[in-house]
Amino acid sequence: MLVKLFGSAVYGVDAITITIEVDTPGGQLGYFIVGLPDNAVKESTERVLSAIMNSGYNRPRYKMVVNMAPADIKKAGAAYDLPIALGFLGATEQLPTEHLHEYVIMGELSLDGSVRPIKGALPIAIKTRAEKFKGLIVPKENAREAALVNNLDVYGVEHIKDVIDFFNDNSTMKPVKVNTREEFFDAQSHFDIDFNDVKGQENVKRALEIAAAGGHNAILIGPPGAGKTMLAKRLPTILPPLTLHEALETTKIHSVAGKLPSNTSLVAQRPFRSPHHTISDAALVGGGGIPQPGEISLAHNGVLFLDELPEFKRSALEVMRQPMEERRVNISRAKVSMDFPASFMLIASMNPCPCGYFNHPEKECTCSAIMVQKYLNKISGPLLDRIDLHVEVTPVAFTELSSQKTSENSDAVRERVIKAREIQAKRFEAHEGIYCNAQIGSKLLKEICAINPIGQNLLKTAMDRLNLSARAYDRILKVSRTIADLAASEDIKPEHLAEAIQYRSLDREGWGG
Repeated sequence: MLVKLFGSAVYGVDAITITIEVDTPGGQLGYFIVGLPDNAVKESTERVLSAIMNSGYNRPRYKMVVNMAPADIKKAGAAYDLPIALGFLGATEQLPTEHLHEYVIMGELSLDGSVRPIKGALPIAIKTRAEKFKGLIVPKENAREAALVNNLDVYGVEHIKDVIDFFNDNSTMKPVKVNTREEFFDAQSHFDIDFNDVKGQENVKRALEIAAAGGHNAILIGPPGAGKTMLAKRLPTILPPLTLHEALETTKIHSVAGKLPSNTSLVAQRPFRSPHHTISDAALVGGGGIPQPGEISLAHNGVLFLDELPEFKRSALEVMRQPMEERRVNISRAKVSMDFPASFMLIASMNPCPCGYFNHPEKECTCSAIMVQKYLNKISGPLLDRIDLHVEVTPVAFTELSSQKTSENSDAVRERVIKAREIQAKRFEAHEGIYCNAQIGSKLLKEICAINPIGQNLLKTAMDRLNLSARAYDRILKVSRTIADLAASEDIKPEHLAEAIQYRSLDREGWGG
């Protein structure tokens, strides 16, 4: 008996519907899966047969052929176990088959028949609704995630018996309902950390506020223990809240990568990713036989924090250059090419030298001039060119650490950042693909970042006296535009330029090899 049902394959951040056909053509006993399955799919036979028997049903006693179409698309992972098992039961007339084709069914099986979670439930649900299926059956852990898609009945199952009872009309199982907007807005502002946790460092907080307001990349340079990591981790608390569209886009990427916690429906806060400096190129930007999103895509709409930047492999840092400009990354393999979104803020931190105490006010540096120069040259000029703010972090004095004075909290800073972003949104509403000052191209720079003759003289003097490189010019103008937006000023004033100039310390001669 031939049975047809449907599953789904995730490619990139989208899904493709897979037709699963199970037939009993007769002949010698055997189980065959065709249609370009990988090893995990081929091995599903033993899991499926054990799950069927341990659930009280009979294993097929004659030849079974499973075809997965389209046959030219590679089928990967164990998520096809559940539809294959139902196909076996239907083909051996142990399960009614008249409604199987109305649902997309996905789930990995344990040997006892329990259903394990899968990756990519959200894009699968989006595709299921687009192709007008009656519903989607997924593991219970993925049900809330898939139920974010409106106008689609999503059923969460814990055991293969739940699905069998459902198609036998013996189930009281109801579709999972999620109030997407209510959950989203409730979870947006619940942070366990706050800017007022950090004692002192007001100048660094100001720099991070500017970075958040304009979407600028930033690098923090200072000795160990000065608070660089602590400050960076609190940056998401002052960024504007995710819009619902951004939240769905971010959730989709995390779903595909299998990074969503169990029973989570939506990523409501901006992601903060902090990979270790031993990370490989592929893990950072994405890759694999069937390309998967890397850290830069997991940080989409959020923050990518690279702690101890010079310790990262130079090749890993250099592959980020193009995605930082285009805000997308294209992963190409022999048979497939995929695009992943990668619009993130880069926040990096580093010591000023190998020992960490170069220019320290109290501790003596043990590094030679050559060692310091070699250390700084680990960061290439083209990468440095994409970082707008260079912030020097100094150690916090004991009087500040022991002070009981309460500093400004994240909510107050966030309000100013949101107001500045609203100004930018209005400014760029006619320019597609530009949402904040950091994305201003060279064509728009003169128009949007015009400065008066006093400002021109100030900028010329600064570049001459501080030996700033030519690449600093555009960055200073963009940052000064953001500072003006924070001050609700239509024009860029000399004081805005003066503040922006001080954030270009790494552009002085001797930095960036």
